[in-house]
Amino acid sequence: MSEIEQAIDTIASQLVRLHRLRDRSLAQMNDASGIDPAGFIVLFRLVCDGAMRSGALAEAVHSDASTVSRQVAQLVGRGLVVRTADPDDGRATVLQATDEGRDVAARIRARRQDAIAIITEQWSPDDRASFAGLLTRFVNDYDHARPALLARPHALSTTSTENDS
Repeated sequence: MSEIEQAIDTIASQLVRLHRLRDRSLAQMNDASGIDPAGFIVLFRLVCDGAMRSGALAEAVHSDASTVSRQVAQLVGRGLVVRTADPDDGRATVLQATDEGRDVAARIRARRQDAIAIITEQWSPDDRASFAGLLTRFVNDYDHARPALLARPHALSTTSTENDS
């Protein structure tokens, strides 16, 4: 395996490991807000980006409309999001974080920042800055590459071709 292939394999393995660790941690945390992690993403988008229609929100969180609709219903039920008339088209509605929703998002953000501070407390400021820059670059490049990745056939296809032999 070349150095490049080894580095790519390590990155892929560590991303899987990080995803599992995060999932286990979220499942074990006692979250007083009662919002599932997918709901956090929806709430943060509304807090950060402002009021928007459901379709735009689904696009912003890279999800489908029915999934976002369920998450929004949970957030509306908890008083964290409200539906209001769209000022540009009174027949449509826009979703907007409430003051309580912004407070919950701020508490979640503070908890997340505390966790990252604990995880990286032994790191130098330069290491933190380097990691922040590389991670931002990775996520931006991932987002940019998504259309190409989605257009490629799956590597683990269940059908074989003549070239596979």
